[in-house]
Amino acid sequence: MNYKPLGNTGLLVSEIGMGCEGFSKNEYQMTKELLDKAESYGINYFDLYASDPRVREAVGHAMAGRREKFIVQSHLCSIWKDAQYKRSRDLREVREGFEEMMRLLQTDDIDVGMIHYCDSLSDWDAIIKNGILSYAIELKNQGRIRHIGLSSHNPQVALAAVHTGHIEVLMFSVNPCYDLQPASEDVNELWNEEKYKNPLINMDPQRQELYETCQTLGVGITVMKAFGGGDLLDAALSPAGKALSAHQCLHYALTRPAVATVLAGVHSAEQLEQCVSYETASAEEKDYAPALAAFPNISWEGHCMYCSHCAPCPQNIDIASVTKFLNLTIAQKMVPETVREHYAALEHHADACTACGACETRCPFRVPIRENMKKAQQVFHSSR
Repeated sequence: MNYKPLGNTGLLVSEIGMGCEGFSKNEYQMTKELLDKAESYGINYFDLYASDPRVREAVGHAMAGRREKFIVQSHLCSIWKDAQYKRSRDLREVREGFEEMMRLLQTDDIDVGMIHYCDSLSDWDAIIKNGILSYAIELKNQGRIRHIGLSSHNPQVALAAVHTGHIEVLMFSVNPCYDLQPASEDVNELWNEEKYKNPLINMDPQRQELYETCQTLGVGITVMKAFGGGDLLDAALSPAGKALSAHQCLHYALTRPAVATVLAGVHSAEQLEQCVSYETASAEEKDYAPALAAFPNISWEGHCMYCSHCAPCPQNIDIASVTKFLNLTIAQKMVPETVREHYAALEHHADACTACGACETRCPFRVPIRENMKKAQQVFHSSR
């Protein structure tokens, strides 16, 4: 298992993580089976958005005696009321829900306290005005949660949240179809068939800005909906009109800036094993670029996907990394010190480019790489 830093939290997390969708299966016995399998595979990170007390109790029993084996991302504001799930912004309900969660999980602390499901700016305002964010900060100061997170599907809201400086982990929906869609307060728009009937050109700029801003600020991204609820794996259901493999979806998400782990929403040990097989898959099996380039009604032309098809460079320039650092400066409208340092640490820089164009002949997305290298020279070498 490969492990990646979760932003600036200091946590090293397995790049394949696990959602909790399957925990209630088989009268909640699936919880222990999946956590047993996760431990055996080296998976140390899982998400628990479910508020069902039977799920939380099952997780608590399954973690007993091995709490230190797992990094737990569990949700504030996801409560159980009148025998059903509720997303609450009532501070009293949120406090009571947290205390119940800790009791059922049989733990004194959770690693990431995730403020649950915020997809509108008005809702983010309510989180602040109702004292929810202040409560999360209070819990962190008490050591009951180690890091504060937020889950969202809306890049506009996520950007507003991470810019406060309080959000250390962002749970966000990342896949090559959703990344084409502009911000919306209605999550259902992400898989609305009508949205995909007209040609879609390149990644939504706000989503691009979000990923690169998180990278710059040290906010770790944990990915939900990497498979689009399974739709991307089925040609008949895929918004793109073609199916992707699980390995391609995982690789796409894991190669986005700031992404640390993909939370696979598995329903069985077999599905978890399929996701873990990503770790030993070949480069060809993971390669999403040809599939994305062939999507009908969708074009990524001119947009670097960090797929590294441009390699090898005769001058040994890591073109994907140079381009990624360049995009970070564009998103921030400045050259952050950390980005400058990472660029300087590269063995070969953009000024080594001879404009031979070999890279552009291999790029599936017709990215103007030589032009990008010139821009990188201007940005980084003029800022020294």
